[in-house]
Amino acid sequence: METLTAPLRSALARRLAHPRPDTKTLVATDYGELDDRKLAALAARGREPAFRELLQRYERPVFSLVYRMVRDRTLAEDLAQEAFVRAFNAISSYKPSYKFSNWILKIANNHTIDYLRKRKLDTVSIDGSPHASTSEEASRTRLVIASEDENPQEYVEHRELGGQIEQAIGTLREEYRTAILLRHVEGYAYEEIAEIMEVPLGTVKTYIHRARGELKERLAHLAS
Repeated sequence: METLTAPLRSALARRLAHPRPDTKTLVATDYGELDDRKLAALAARGREPAFRELLQRYERPVFSLVYRMVRDRTLAEDLAQEAFVRAFNAISSYKPSYKFSNWILKIANNHTIDYLRKRKLDTVSIDGSPHASTSEEASRTRLVIASEDENPQEYVEHRELGGQIEQAIGTLREEYRTAILLRHVEGYAYEEIAEIMEVPLGTVKTYIHRARGELKERLAHLAS
C-alpha cells in the first residue's frame, strides 16, 4: 500500500515554492539515476520530476518515523504530508553538505514533536514496520532493547512485550524517545541521529545511554 497517495503527490507538487527558470532539460528517465543532492537542486528550481523522485525515495522512511510517534495511520499520513510540504517549500535552504535523508527526517521529526507538544499527547509505537505485509515481517522489525554493548539479545529477545515497551518509551523525555526510535527501530547511525536531531554526537550518545538505563529499570521485570 502506498503511504502517500497520488492526489497527495499532486497537491505537494502544486505547492512547490516559486519555480525558477531553467533552460536545461532532462528526460524523465534520467531522474532516477541522479543522487539526492542533484535532485534537491533541480527541485529547488521547480523541476516537478525531481521533486517526485525525492518523494518516492523518502515517503516510506518519513511516514514510518511519524507513524511510530503518533500510532495513527491517518494522522501520520497528514503529518508526513505537511512535513513534505514544509521541506519542499524550504528546499532552497537545503545544504548539500548534509545527507538529504537526514534533512527530511529532521523536518518530519520536528514537525511531529511540535504537533504532540501542542496537543500534549504522549504516544509512541515500537510495533513492526507499518509497511510489513506479514506478521513475521512485522516481528522482525519490532524494537529490541539493547544492552550497553549493543547486543539486543542480552536484554530482550523477540518477546511479546509490545504494549509494555511502548508504555515505557512513552514515559521518556521527548529527546530520549526520538533517539531510541531512530537508533533501535529505524536503524540510523549515531552521526545521522545527531544530524537529524541537530545536537552534538556526544549528546546523542548520552540520550541513548540514559534512555536505555531508564527502560531497563522500568522493564526489569520482563528480563526473567
